[in-house]
Amino acid sequence: MKQVVQNYKSGELALLEVPEPACKPGGVLVRTVYSLISTGTEMMKVSEASMSLVGKAKARPDQVAKVMQSVATNGLSATYRKVTSKLDSYTPLGYSLCGVVEQVGDGITDVSVGDLVACAGNEHALHSELNWVPKNLYSRVPNGVDPRHAAFGTVGSIAMQGVRRGEPQIGDVALVIGLGLIGQLVVQLLASSGVRVVGVDPDPERCKLAESLGALTCAHPASGIVDTAVDELTHGAGVDQTYLAAGGNTNDPVELAAKLSRDRGRVIDIGKCKLDLPWNAYYEKELDVRFSRSYGPGRYDPSYELEGRDYPIGQVRWTERRNLECVLDLIARDRLDVEPLITHVSDFSSAVETYKSLNEGELKAVAVLFRYPDAVARTEPVVTSARVGLVASSATALPAGQPVRLGFIGAGNYASSMLLPHLVERDDVQLEHVATTSALSGANARRKFGFAAASTDIDNVLGDSSIDAVFVVTRHSSHAELTRQALLAGKAVFVEKPLALSPEELQKVLDAIEESGNDRLQVGFNRRFAPLLHEAREQFGPRVGPASVRYLVNAGRLDHGSWYNQTASEGSRFAGEGGHFIDTVSWLLDADPVSVYATGDLQVTLGYPDGSTAVITYAETGSSGFPKETLDVVADGKVLKFDDFVRASVYSRKKWASSRIPKGRDKGQAAEVNAFLSAVRTGSPMPISITSLAATTLATLAAQTSVANAAPVRIELPRKAGAPA
Repeated sequence: MKQVVQNYKSGELALLEVPEPACKPGGVLVRTVYSLISTGTEMMKVSEASMSLVGKAKARPDQVAKVMQSVATNGLSATYRKVTSKLDSYTPLGYSLCGVVEQVGDGITDVSVGDLVACAGNEHALHSELNWVPKNLYSRVPNGVDPRHAAFGTVGSIAMQGVRRGEPQIGDVALVIGLGLIGQLVVQLLASSGVRVVGVDPDPERCKLAESLGALTCAHPASGIVDTAVDELTHGAGVDQTYLAAGGNTNDPVELAAKLSRDRGRVIDIGKCKLDLPWNAYYEKELDVRFSRSYGPGRYDPSYELEGRDYPIGQVRWTERRNLECVLDLIARDRLDVEPLITHVSDFSSAVETYKSLNEGELKAVAVLFRYPDAVARTEPVVTSARVGLVASSATALPAGQPVRLGFIGAGNYASSMLLPHLVERDDVQLEHVATTSALSGANARRKFGFAAASTDIDNVLGDSSIDAVFVVTRHSSHAELTRQALLAGKAVFVEKPLALSPEELQKVLDAIEESGNDRLQVGFNRRFAPLLHEAREQFGPRVGPASVRYLVNAGRLDHGSWYNQTASEGSRFAGEGGHFIDTVSWLLDADPVSVYATGDLQVTLGYPDGSTAVITYAETGSSGFPKETLDVVADGKVLKFDDFVRASVYSRKKWASSRIPKGRDKGQAAEVNAFLSAVRTGSPMPISITSLAATTLATLAAQTSVANAAPVRIELPRKAGAPA
């Protein structure tokens, strides 16, 4: 197997062929999917290795002291041989990764072969194709978490431990010095804890990034902006905590910490920076200086890390592993966003070149990931239901820096108002070709949104090998066929709802996925991406028992000339739009419907596997003055109330209500486009599984069948592509 190593004497970096590790008792063998380069700690080590012996000695005076002690004990000759041998040996790099369990050692019962896990440790989570990881240094990755994001588990734990050492309280003001990888994570953790955060870094781009992730103000330390912000936020008192996440040999961070701290404030050292404490400044304020030791309690304790002896939770609440679990949970619940930190993803085969680019300053990055191609396919979702024979494709990421090249089929009202405005200003998107029925509408779209070309022939879009993804935004009756053709052409596809107007049309789409191996499909179910609905779901929290959902859709009457009235060709109105509401409920309940019962006035009752029920009332006769969509979820002694993407509230032990009325109703179009583009760019799974898309489509169509037969309809996905159930 391959592993990244470095010779500390010569500075040589290599991707070395080494023996595979054995799976010992008390741990698991993990095949790496993604590993993360710590652009602080690791790059400091890489940089030191390229120094002369004198430079190494200056950089590591602690090691020089050990050498001198060895000379006194063992003599000069023996010490020289020992030091030379150690310097001239290969040492590993890496300590944070996500991978798939390949083998389980004796005594391990909490994970199984095939599970996705996040792993920690500079001896166990290396940049290597295989790693043996002891029990307390791995954690199962929650469902739905991108493996790239799970690879941040260890560095997230380092940031988490630093924040815990600071003991922040809601309403505190904190200063974060150094906005590299750890600093950016500290900013987010503090902000999500109700702390007001100010950041310091000489790099304006990192300052801007931290502000987008929750910091109130960030600036260069010499600008005076931070001093003013701290003065205003604290009324001149100074910050409650300062987190030192900077590196280097300057003493500026500790001096700035003293200057901006309040009386008896706390200073927490997370990074490796110079700590020549100015005695008067720290004494006069009686500052509490604390060190944060890596990932948390258990670090450097062999009985914990190697022998798997956990600390009792009553004695040590947050250990190394519990911190790791906490970080993964925050990522799963969208409370910690690591996606904006990913600057570059490199193939593992290019590891040496990537390190050199970082060390020489050619690649400026916050976070860099290694992608292990042979393992990526293991994390792609494989539908294992006996009724679905679709195997997900092993999609690959686009080359770093290459924009996602898009083609559009259709550019009518919805595309022009709800989708294209979210694409036109993006640097990471290239609008290549738009095909429309009318030549003039194509010309208008090209002029307005900057498409490189326009035509009336869809083959110009589907046949263009340079196009990565296709948006299908046409009349309902054409969606399934155009989606089928685009999938067979090897494109990622974003199709507006509905996906299909009949089970037969849906089957043809599924056949195309099976035939081509291309499952890169998203349907425009945007409501599940709406920010306010996400916030309400988060406040509602996890659910234990079955839920009761009531969803009123005050659809109103259609204009006489609307093409929605062309039911013979375009399907019923509910067939075209109902999937929106079914998908929203299914996302809220984290399950797909198994039964549908509908009455003539379109009261649609959905049944779910755990006993949950949802009633969707699709009304055309209501008042136009009443909100279009109102939603209630009742479960576990809690109630979620959602009013038309304007207000939301949760009633439980404590009531929560959305803090402000948004300027407009954000129904999630921007977020769904972002999610689709991210999946196309990175090769990660699509935001909604094929199973769920098929179940929602069948449930939507089943409503009409249920009305016609006056009987419930059971939802069963096709046994395999090509044979409806």
